[in-house]
Amino acid sequence: MKKQPASEVLAANVKSLLDTHGTINTQAKLAQKSGVAQSSISRILRADTQATAETIEAIARAFGVTTAHLLSPGLGTTNIAPAVVGSRNIPLISCVQAGMWTEIADTYEPGDAAEWLLTDLELSENAFALEIKGESMLPDFRPGDRVIIDPAVAPNPGDFVVAKNGSNEATFKKYRPRGMNERGEQVIELVPLNPDFPSLRSDICPINIIGTMVEHRRYRKK
Repeated sequence: MKKQPASEVLAANVKSLLDTHGTINTQAKLAQKSGVAQSSISRILRADTQATAETIEAIARAFGVTTAHLLSPGLGTTNIAPAVVGSRNIPLISCVQAGMWTEIADTYEPGDAAEWLLTDLELSENAFALEIKGESMLPDFRPGDRVIIDPAVAPNPGDFVVAKNGSNEATFKKYRPRGMNERGEQVIELVPLNPDFPSLRSDICPINIIGTMVEHRRYRKK
């Protein structure tokens, strides 16, 4: 069997990643993320150039894969691709820390978190992660699941949010607007998915939205 030229292998794998990657899905975005000129990327996709080792490494780093992946024959024709590990560290914090997040976010240091999660999402500097506790959000969110929260994202009806409800701890619930009260203030409801648990309403107890969920990670039970 004739060996496929390295330039064709690279072209097929880069095209496959552009087709399957969640955020880097155009030549322009790949150029911006990798620092490789878009004209060079275009030539790579046409397989009419021998890319340098530095260029291949920069593209691999942008996608969050290895250079070996980009140079492996056959991967461009498969219907699966390696998950992007990501290069952004998000602190995994406690519910108590989340309840005080607006006060401590600006001074939070790497040593303040017991664990960090990697993501490729483009999030604000104050994004954080929480581990789900309890059963109020079953069946969609199980104990041990982790969610990434971005305080810069405003919630839409039906989104999942982390909020403070008058205590020192934060809670994770579904966001539901309930119109305006007689003072012209918006009333919101925080709804658990498990019907055995009560909802919270801002016209009954104070509610302060801390951030909106942008990613949910579920882990296999041991």
